[in-house]
Amino acid sequence: MAWLFGLMNKPSLVKIGAKLGLKAVSWQLPFAEMAVKATIFQQFCSGTTLLDSQKSIDRLYEHGVFSILDYGVEAKEREEDFNITMNEVIRGIDFAANNVSVPVVSTKVTGMARFALLEKISMGQALTSGEEKEYGNLKKRIDSICHVARDRQVALFIDAEETWIQPAIDELVEAMMLRYNTERPTVYGTYQMYRKDRLNYLVDSYAKAKTNGYILGAKLVRGAYMDKERKRAAEMGYESPIQPDKQSTDRDFNKAIQFCIAHYEQIASCNASHNRISCELQVKLIDEKIFHAIIHTSIFANYTV
Repeated sequence: MAWLFGLMNKPSLVKIGAKLGLKAVSWQLPFAEMAVKATIFQQFCSGTTLLDSQKSIDRLYEHGVFSILDYGVEAKEREEDFNITMNEVIRGIDFAANNVSVPVVSTKVTGMARFALLEKISMGQALTSGEEKEYGNLKKRIDSICHVARDRQVALFIDAEETWIQPAIDELVEAMMLRYNTERPTVYGTYQMYRKDRLNYLVDSYAKAKTNGYILGAKLVRGAYMDKERKRAAEMGYESPIQPDKQSTDRDFNKAIQFCIAHYEQIASCNASHNRISCELQVKLIDEKIFHAIIHTSIFANYTV
């Protein structure tokens, strides 16, 4: 699939292709589904159902690669759709619990709540009685998913999204960690290191977890909404929350890895990156931790004897 990634390295082509592709699918043009499944879908998706995904899961596991199930739904608006998402995520957790090759399920909060509601909560605005009910329903959905994940011993990654709805998501994630990460890490929040403030937020999250007696679950990513974030900041006249350049993002991402490994007793972390240097750094740090632990154990054993 090198040719596909070659095409995806052309920003103008991706921009045009994405718009045309979405239109073709929404208009249900006869060639659209076939074209998507033969190219992008085949590379990035394992299937449209859990059973469809099993073939890809098994093939990867044969090579020592584990899988993360992600019910890829977001930007829904109706309570009916939100409940469908919740039930599908729970089905995914049950499926993962019976597959040693699937230790993690991932989800997005915008698949279970209106974007506008999350934005209003994040801005600290007062909710109407109807919105309070909506928010209560969202909390129940998230809690139900986390409860099942804890009982089935499957990790749950909750994705980060746009900065202007992220405070509401962070609040939910922290509440779920406090409830379900006391004995083992179940719930993981996502830290977008292309944001200027996320390294400090990771450190603060660790301090809060330590103070309140739960394990911090931290999924580290670089980020996915850069153009949208910068455009909104420019249009609304506030400072962009995004790092000024890739080097700054790489710096904070690698510092986050170092911090998580240094505090591994209290932080369960996931290096969710395709970056070779970051992956090699994590392996090096883990090797050093293991080596020092072996040396310390050996010295202690000799001393006690």
